[in-house]
Amino acid sequence: MYQLNLKNPLVVFDLETTGTSISNDRIVEMAFIKIMPDQSIEEKCRKINPTIPIPDETSKIHGIYDDDVKEEPTFKQVAKSLSDWLEGCDFAGFNVIHFDLPMLMEEFLRADVEFDIDKRKIVDAQKIFHLMEKRNLTAAYKFYCDKDLENAHSALADTKATFDVLVSQIERYEGREVKDSLGKKLGQIENDMSSIDRLSQNIMVDLGGRMIFKEGIEVFNFGKHKGKPVAEVLKMEPSFYDWMMKGDFPLDTKRKLTQIKLKDFGG
Repeated sequence: MYQLNLKNPLVVFDLETTGTSISNDRIVEMAFIKIMPDQSIEEKCRKINPTIPIPDETSKIHGIYDDDVKEEPTFKQVAKSLSDWLEGCDFAGFNVIHFDLPMLMEEFLRADVEFDIDKRKIVDAQKIFHLMEKRNLTAAYKFYCDKDLENAHSALADTKATFDVLVSQIERYEGREVKDSLGKKLGQIENDMSSIDRLSQNIMVDLGGRMIFKEGIEVFNFGKHKGKPVAEVLKMEPSFYDWMMKGDFPLDTKRKLTQIKLKDFGG
């Protein structure tokens, strides 16, 4: 097996959680593999009582239900020993930068346990994947159409290539079911623009994704009010509307926010 050249222990880890909100959700299971510089390996894996209910739709993804964790320790109970075990280690994972590490950090902060990563190296296998296996139009054209894109970044050449890619995608995936990152069914690929439009836009209220639909209700998708209904926030904190309208947000976001305000509160 290929050996990693390590100066510090490297901990590869993955978390299962109650959801995808760093601030609101909690860890229900965590697995760590620590690779030492001499290539010896230690493993830790255990379930955690999140102290909040696990949504049924999330349990269907990772198979962990409330009854499975009710007798398990809370993160706070294991935080100190885990922090000690991770001392001096670098970290790796898949999408670890945007999810697993922030979630782990949030749990340590809630437990009032010191967990400093400022001097740690962080390796994200997803980022390497995206860097090495390009996800641009040239790569899509080669993958779907098996052709090299000549005159890339010429508007007409890019437009023709995009059309060919779209046709190939529909032909390849027609009838295939589409799911989001939590395994929720979004629909299926059909040779119908209305169907594909619903999949493409999916839950976005504005094109910037600052607001999304959750169970048919517009909710904020960023900042301190993430996950909260837009109308509720505007009612309880009217100044938030003014802050967004004066802030560096896309005009489309401001337009959609104003539409929600007018719909719920009138002029």
